[in-house]
Amino acid sequence: MGSGGVVKQVRSGLATRLAALREHAPGTREGSDPEELHQMRVSVRRMRAMLQSARPFLDRERSEPLRAELGWLGRALGPVRDLDVLLEHLREEAADLPEQEAAARLLAGLDAEYAHARGDLLAALDSDRYRELLARLEAATEGLPAAKSESDGGEKALRDLVLRQFRKLREDVDALDADPPDERLHALRIRGKKVRYTAELAEPALGKPVRRLIKAAKNFQDVLGEHQDACVAEQRLRELAGGSDAEAAFVAGRLVEREELRKADRRARWPEAWAKLAEEAQQLRGGSR
Repeated sequence: MGSGGVVKQVRSGLATRLAALREHAPGTREGSDPEELHQMRVSVRRMRAMLQSARPFLDRERSEPLRAELGWLGRALGPVRDLDVLLEHLREEAADLPEQEAAARLLAGLDAEYAHARGDLLAALDSDRYRELLARLEAATEGLPAAKSESDGGEKALRDLVLRQFRKLREDVDALDADPPDERLHALRIRGKKVRYTAELAEPALGKPVRRLIKAAKNFQDVLGEHQDACVAEQRLRELAGGSDAEAAFVAGRLVEREELRKADRRARWPEAWAKLAEEAQQLRGGSR
């Protein structure tokens, strides 16, 4: 399998994710099940990651504009999904508090923000730009061209794609100090997600070693994702408290305390998740550096 084989994997992956995007689009429009939007957004992110990771093998005049348009769609989906996650979590956390009316007042601002974001999302899905993107993705599943200068291909090429993404992550981890700021941990999560999505592209060809790495990358991503969710929740609660009455601000303070505990727990856990991911990457590398 030459570089054309890598491109074939990308085309296949795009076809799978495009089918998922279309499957979940009606539910995203309807809006009653947040999982529909989540799956649609994941499909967009995975397609973008495939195109980025396989850039050395692709005709960039075709692949990069497509990746940019997927970025536009991801940004259209993101605010609603982020608010879905935030509101669900905060409502669960507030459910055992006695100040239920104050909690409802506190979160009312997020409800209004959510309604506005939903309007923007629906406008994007109703746009000519979205329909044109679907058509371009459909064409790419069959005719996305390879780069004119072909590189080494086969399983080695796919393994190298995964390990290249992992090396970028390892460099970022190695550059951290003992107590990294929140934004650096968030950047690690994004890097880890790229490792995972690139591994998923390679999984059909590389099999079990990559499946183990995918599992470890997912755990790494999840731990740091929960840390980031806690950071965002804490920040938004502080913002909401600033414009709230005294009782609602008190509720915000209690919820902030819980987010601080969640952050501390995930900070303590992420090095272990990283060590497991590094171990699996070493196995994929075949025991050599």
